[in-house]
Order: sequence, then structure tokens, then C-alpha cells
Amino acid sequence: MERSLHFIEHIIEEDLTQDYKRDQLRFRFPPEPNGYLHIGHVKAICLNFNLGQRYNAPVNLRFDDTNPAKEEQQFVDAIKENIQWLGYQWDSECYASDYFQQLYEWAEKLITEGKAYVDSQNSDTIAEQKGTPTKPGVNSPYRNRSVEENLELFAQMKAGKHNEGAHVLRAKIDMASPNMLLRDPVMYRVLYKTHHRTGDDWCIYPMYDWTHGQSDYIEQVSHSLCSLEFKPHRDLYDWFLDALMPLKKLRPKQREFARMNLSYTVTSKRKLSELIEDGHVTGWDDPRMPTIAGLRRRGYTARSLRNFVDAAGVAKRENVIDMSLLEHSVREDLNAIAPRVMGVLDPIKLTLTNYPEDKTELLEGEVNPEQPEKGKRSFPFSKHLYIEREDFKETANRKFFRLTLDKEVRLKNAYIIKGESVVKDAQGNITEILCTYDPESKSGSGTESSQRKVKGTLHWVTQKEALKVQVRLYDRLFNVPSPDQDKEKDFKAFVNPNSLQEISAFVEPGLSEAKKGDLFQFQRLGYFVLDQDSTAQQLVFNKTVGLRDTWEKQNQ
Repeated sequence: MERSLHFIEHIIEEDLTQDYKRDQLRFRFPPEPNGYLHIGHVKAICLNFNLGQRYNAPVNLRFDDTNPAKEEQQFVDAIKENIQWLGYQWDSECYASDYFQQLYEWAEKLITEGKAYVDSQNSDTIAEQKGTPTKPGVNSPYRNRSVEENLELFAQMKAGKHNEGAHVLRAKIDMASPNMLLRDPVMYRVLYKTHHRTGDDWCIYPMYDWTHGQSDYIEQVSHSLCSLEFKPHRDLYDWFLDALMPLKKLRPKQREFARMNLSYTVTSKRKLSELIEDGHVTGWDDPRMPTIAGLRRRGYTARSLRNFVDAAGVAKRENVIDMSLLEHSVREDLNAIAPRVMGVLDPIKLTLTNYPEDKTELLEGEVNPEQPEKGKRSFPFSKHLYIEREDFKETANRKFFRLTLDKEVRLKNAYIIKGESVVKDAQGNITEILCTYDPESKSGSGTESSQRKVKGTLHWVTQKEALKVQVRLYDRLFNVPSPDQDKEKDFKAFVNPNSLQEISAFVEPGLSEAKKGDLFQFQRLGYFVLDQDSTAQQLVFNKTVGLRDTWEKQNQ
């Protein structure tokens, strides 16, 4: 059954009956290379590239590289890698800096036509003169400079003859407009910073609102899709295009959609940068970060992110998507593809007193029950094992279905065991559990005892052959759903101090052959990924997500 169209698709379908032909459709994704892409960008990426696929239309990747003070080549490279990892490929790789000369010439055209002027006031004065939403602005005393003087000053700005802040170029629109963005917006400022692509060729740089529509026009983008905060900018987008008319080619349209807001998360690149600078996380790819690089390192798959965006939908109004929906999408995808293994995170020794001391046998378990064609994996079993400390209680009520004294449980893919006694240290802490096993109860052996039902099943590893690994247990980075909504507090006050716990654990020896980025389900524990920090001497696993959503229950 084909899904219904979302509202952006309805807009495009309507435009195809009036303004555009199908072969004129072109979309674009326009990141600013001043940080890493985050979960909000995933929505914009999927929206544009999926529209490209639906309409068999090209999609440009255009970097809005107009602020060399904050932009770096490393961000360009990371953005390209992230988009490809998500499964998309752009048609043309474009840069706003490719159009600097054309934008400059068009700015001169506006000056010549009396639609732009050089203002020699400082930024504070200009901001004050703009008025308020209920009070009209005041014209700049430089608003009526002659065309000749404006052209000369603008050329001097380009030639580097004026200091930063001495002059700006402003569009001459309407200082009384109810849309404050139309109150003579700044088009150019002087900025002596080396650009990562153009070097020191330019010392004036165009503002985004001036660059946006003109870049779309140059590339012949049909639909310039922006998040809702840009809706007031649409009037300015159209004003600049009108001011350059008559333009003979296809005229682009700006249309807006609600951005991705996720609970327990901030997505402002400025705020994400603060988290790094203040040491709350280790970098843009920290697995607690909502960046694509961080989510990828956490073990989130490209397909799970695409499925999440699809499930969240394309909305007209701002809303907040619960983090549990994202985690559900990850869990669903990993359940289908992740190999099953056993790992013990908080080990306690368990000894089978009636198992031969010198015996080791290989047992088998499924690689993935969702993929029976993957077959079986083998792992060693012997007298001395580790189990999870929480899976044993010396005394327990009838609702405790794990191991206790005088009760039986099954070791997964192995034997039924019975708790007999414990060994304690001088402080009374249990250091070892002594059990007996039923040698006829081996899983899959076909014996009558192997079919015997017990209520509990525990995961385990052998003491001798198990691999000792480092495990990073991640929790949500913030401990409130909306960390940046309280205007009275710094959002960093809500950082979860327990968002990372590093422990030593034991896993099946077969994981010694795992490669960085490999994903696994640690049975009964959750999903884990082998981190890039791993070495041959020390494997490091990041917890991706639990087997079920326990966060809300824990934090009610």
C-alpha cells in the first residue's frame, strides 16, 4: 500500500500543474561547514534526497561557506562522509564561495539601481535603528548616498581599504516594514579571515539571506526547502530575486517545514560546541552527541536513522519527537542484523562442583534467529564460569526467576544448574557461587532432561577463555526532556553526570576477530558496537541501546 503524500510533496505536485515541468525539478541540501551534521540535519537530508529519488530529480550539495571565521575544511569533509554514509549521493557539489564574484557584481547592480547602499554606522547603532516589531525603524543617515559614492566605497571595501565594522552594504527596502528582516538588511560585511577555499582573495563576505536565493537561482534549484525559522526570511528571499529581475531562467521557491526537535537533546551547533569546549563530551563524534558522527560511533545504523525520520514524518508545525522513537528504530534494525553473543558486564565467579576440572567443551548457539542462514557460532564451556552479579541472590522470593540457592536455572545454550552454596570474603561479600549441573540437560542434545523446563535462563562466559574488554555504558546526555527551554538556567546545568560509565567486562572469545564498527547483541543486555579506540590488546565496546526502553520507567 503506497503511503500518502506529505505536504511538501503536495506543494510540488501543485507546482507541476502550474509553474514547473518535471524535468525542471532540482533540490539542494545547504549545510554551513561550521560543525558536524546532527540528527536535525538527517531530516533535511532525507527530505531532499528522497524527493530527488521520488521525482528522479538531481539534488545538489551546496556548502554555505560565507563565514570563514567559523568554517573549516574538516567540517566539509565530515559532512560529505556523513551524507554518503546515510546512503545518498548528490548530483553537483557546489559552494557559495564559487559565486562570490557573481554575487559581488549583482550587488553592484543593486547599488546602481538605487536598491542598496553602504552604511558607515556600527552594528549596535544599526540594530537600534531597526526599531521593534511594534515600532518602525529609522532610516540610516547614509541611506541616500549617491550611487557613485556607494560604488566607490563598496569597491574600497572589497579592496581591503577599510577596517572590519567600518562599513556594511545594506539593501534599501523599507525601514517601516512589519517584517523586520526587510528593514534594510545587511548584505556584505568586511571580514579579514582566511577562507578555507578562497584563501585571502576576499575580505568582504556576503550574508546568508543575500547568498541563499541567488545561489539557488544560479544552480536552478526549483524548491529551496528550509526549516520553519526561515519562514520570515521568505519575503527577503523573494525581494532579492525580484530586485534582480528580469531573470530569464527558472525562478526558485523557498518553502518551509518543521525541523527535527528531539527530547533530551540540543542541536544548536553553538551549544554542541560549548559541550566540547567545556569538557562534557570528548568531541563532535562522542557517542553521547546527537551528531551523525556521534550516533554512528554509538552504533546507530544509517537505515535506523532513515527509518526514524520516515516514522517522524514531515510536519508543518514545530513538535518534539521522543527519544524513545529513535531508540526503537535503532533497536528494530539491530534486532534483524546484529549477531548474538554473550558478555558479562558485572561478573561474579560460578563454579560447577561436579564438572570435570580438566574438561572444556564447545557448545553452539545461533548467530541470529532472525537470519537462520547465518548458522551457528561456537564457544567454550568449562567448570569455572562468570555470570552477572545481579543474576544471583542468596535468598529470594518466588518472583525471582534467576539463580538462587536450591533452585535451578538454565545456562543459555548449555546446561541446567542448581545453586548449592556460596563463598564469602571476610566482609561477608559473596565472591563465588557453587553449583551443580545436570550432565543430561545439555541444550539441543535430545535427551529427556534437555527438554526439562526451568523458569530462568542466564548468560555466561568461561573464566579461562573469556576476553576481558572495556565497555562504555552510555546514558542520555541530559536528564531533562528540554534542556535548552529554561531561560533562567544554562542548558549545561542539565547535563547528566552519569551519562558515561566505563567498566571492565568479559565476552565470548570469538569476539577477538571483531572489526571496528561491528555490531552485536550481548544477549539479555543490549546492543553494542566495537569502538574506533579498540586495539589488538584492548577491545572497547560502546553500548548502543538496550533491548527495551527502560529510561522512562527509571525516571518517572
